[in-house]
This record gives sequence, structure tokens and C-alpha cells, in this order.
Amino acid sequence: MNSKYDEKDFSACFGDLDRRVYTSRLLGQDKSLILHGGGNTSVKTTQKNAFGEDEEILLVKGSGWDLEKIEPEGFSPVKLAHLKRLATLPALPDPAMVNEMVTHMTRASAPVPSVEAILHAILPFKYVDHTHADALLTVSNSVDGEKRIRAIYGDLVVVIPYVMPGFDLARACAKEFVLQSHPGTIGMVLLNHGIFSFGDTARESYERMIALVGRAEDYLRAQGAWDIQIPSHISPDAACGLELAALRKELSSVAGFPVVMARHTDSKSLAFTNREDLATVAQQGPATPDHVIRTKRVPLVGRDVAEYARRYRAYFEQYEPLARERKSMLDAAPRVVLDPSTGTWSKPN
Repeated sequence: MNSKYDEKDFSACFGDLDRRVYTSRLLGQDKSLILHGGGNTSVKTTQKNAFGEDEEILLVKGSGWDLEKIEPEGFSPVKLAHLKRLATLPALPDPAMVNEMVTHMTRASAPVPSVEAILHAILPFKYVDHTHADALLTVSNSVDGEKRIRAIYGDLVVVIPYVMPGFDLARACAKEFVLQSHPGTIGMVLLNHGIFSFGDTARESYERMIALVGRAEDYLRAQGAWDIQIPSHISPDAACGLELAALRKELSSVAGFPVVMARHTDSKSLAFTNREDLATVAQQGPATPDHVIRTKRVPLVGRDVAEYARRYRAYFEQYEPLARERKSMLDAAPRVVLDPSTGTWSKPN
């Protein structure tokens, strides 16, 4: 993994927020770090309030913004002291947490702050970066994942067991960071979720992210799990327009809105869809739950949309009662279709 930082481009940035925007976009440009809409970044700064007093503010990525193309207005300004105080509460339902964040912003037109804003606030660094890096998750999700992570990073990072993003995660990180961190700590790994880096400057935080993820990539290379042989003889069947139109119609019917699907017939996509164990490896869930918003829990293998929808509803009905707060099911249509004969189909962002 290589840094995309350019001193000439960076020198055109003036102020904390401009620097935050620049390195956030660098992270967002790398799809092995961040899928569209994923990840979040922040910077702690000082602003004048209506009384002319200096006030510490956390500028954190707002919901609905994509890091690759984020603008200054995509960051939500939240009063830092209030976020830190929230972290001391023994419990806080997520709807109440969101309300507390929104009502303590200093710009009413700003987007809703990231659900991980409190976590950013409690980390004692000016700049904080968070990604769902593929290489890191590959190691973390493996057998003995935590052991492997600790072997790769030693005491460079704080390691946190999986906790669903929100207030509980912020509380867990606040506790463990105090226990595990030291002056040489440069990152934090959230097992089965992602990785944080931080620093006193935008460049330091960004390049620590690149270096930390690079370590995971080097580990995978050493384990023979990085370079794969892709068969070159696989060709997609000639697409039948009527069959594919019928598939799109069925997907749209289940989704409840018109669905546009992009077809991928490159050698890597075809090699994956033609694996003998496709039905097993493709049904294990996403690398991190944070990807579910884009990918659904699992892809559809083949073209039986009705059966996929039935299983999705059954899955929701089985697990929704276990949620701490009630959930509403969205549409049951898949977002990715893996068809050995015609390739990979996905819903564009």
C-alpha cells in the first residue's frame, strides 16, 4: 500500500478543515480501504461562538457523504466537550445519542454526525481516520484472527473485540484505550470491523493508516494469501437480452422500485463466479457488518430472486426480535447477483 500524499497539493490547503478534506479524499479514492459511503474521519479544532469565545469543536464526517468526494460542508461541527461527557454515561440508546449529537452541533444545516462521532471525540489526537481496510479485515476475520493481529502489530495498536457501532462501541474504546495505549500507540483495530489511525497532523494520521494496512498486506503475502491465479480461459455466455431483462424486472418487483444493474465480466469476476465452492464462500457474509448497507448480508447465487427474498425475510424475522431496539425491514432484493454463466451483477451506488 502506497501513500498518495502530495506535498504540492497539500500546501494549497489552508486550515484544519481543508487539510482534513484533502487526506479524507485520499482515503476514499482507495476502494481497498473504503467502499462508497463507508469510513469516517475527523479533526478537532477551535471556533469562535456567538459570544466571541473559543470553543473546542469536533468536525466529523457527516452521514450521507462519501469520503472520495467530500467537501468541507460534509463535516458536522459538534461541541467536543459534550461528546466527551456523553462517553462517561453508563448507557445511552442510539436514538438518544443521535439526538444529543444533532442538538449540540454549531451549524443547523450540517448533516447528521457519524454514529462513531463519540469514538472520534474520546481519542486524544487532533486528526483521526477510520477505514474498513480489506487486508486488515481478511486477517481479523481469519481463524485466530486476534492472535494474528497482535502478531502483526505488537503494541502499536489497541485491539478491541467486536461491538456494534454506536454508543456501546465508544464506551468500550474509551475504556480499553486507557488500559492498552502508550506514547507509541498509532492505531486501533476493531476486530471484524475496521481500523483507526490518528496523529497530530492530517499527514501523520493518513500515512499511519497506509503503514498499518500495509503491514496486513505484507502478512498476507507472507502467508501466500495475496496473489491468486486467475484462469484466463473462462468466457461469459452470450447474454440473452430477454433473460436479463426478466431478471431485472424480478429484482425491481421485489425491491419495490426500478433497479439498474451493472454487469461485470472481467476475468476476476468470472473466475470467482465459476468457483466450485461458490455456494459456500459467497454465503459467509460481508467482511464487516458496515458493508451490509451496500451489499446486503449475502449475494444471490444464480437467478432465483423469489427464493432469495423468502430467505431474507426469514432471516430478518428470526433475528429482529433479538435486537435491543426494534428494526424495520427494508426491501428483500439482493444487491449483488453471482451467475456463473453471465458473470457478476451489482446495483451501482
